[in-house]
Amino acid sequence: MMPLEASKIGRPSVPGEYDDGMQALLQIIWGDGFLSPGGAEEVARLLEGSDIAGCTVLDIGCGLGVIDELLVAKYAAASVVGIDIDPSLLASMRERVARARLTDRIRTVQVTGGPLPFADGSFDVVFSKDSLVQIPDKPAIFAEVLRVLRPGGRFIASDWLRGGTAEYSAEMLEFFRLEGIAYNMATLAKSAAALRIAGFESVEIRDRHEWYLDLAQRELQAMEGRLNPVIVRRIGAERARHFIDNWRQLVVVLKRGELRPGHLKAVKLGNR
Repeated sequence: MMPLEASKIGRPSVPGEYDDGMQALLQIIWGDGFLSPGGAEEVARLLEGSDIAGCTVLDIGCGLGVIDELLVAKYAAASVVGIDIDPSLLASMRERVARARLTDRIRTVQVTGGPLPFADGSFDVVFSKDSLVQIPDKPAIFAEVLRVLRPGGRFIASDWLRGGTAEYSAEMLEFFRLEGIAYNMATLAKSAAALRIAGFESVEIRDRHEWYLDLAQRELQAMEGRLNPVIVRRIGAERARHFIDNWRQLVVVLKRGELRPGHLKAVKLGNR
């Protein structure tokens, strides 16, 4: 299988990376329940042209579960299984799902890495919002996604990707340090190629760099301005300063084009 570039600090994500302070900060910036950018609007953009009504869905890296709630309540998925490595995130997700009275259609499964704990052909759709970056072995996860999809099933994902294949700059390495979470990134083109090698067809990619560069700059302005008192009150002045430094570095690497969020879509043909 084609190797994909990973960061020099690439490693698997581990439970506890999204501690209470980070969860609080991200939800202040991105909205209740969201641990990745764009909120419900970016979920809608990712799902453009992809009708999931009546589908069984696997969500890789489900986090706090607000997206799974959307997939069922707004996009009419028949059922969603959300998987994550972090038991605390899954506990919060179960509380959210219970409040929404959707426990009959949404369930959680804790995973520890390796093969997905599902039989071949279990799902109509495999979905993921900005979590594959935390998985080092992209060819392996793409092969697993193909395996658990039914013939004709679809893979729909967004992810944190990189621009170019050169050694990471000092600015990018500083961003990794400030983030403190796993970053295992490939380019959009390499990701598309790896999906084809895994056996997917009808691979589509969409570069979301310009959108997120603009959004991140507005997020930083809000963090330094109108949202600052809220952030300091929730997580303290020292942690607030850290995250503002983190966001400044995020803008730097986005401007350099080294960080390039994107969308990936692909289909499993009926004979596979």
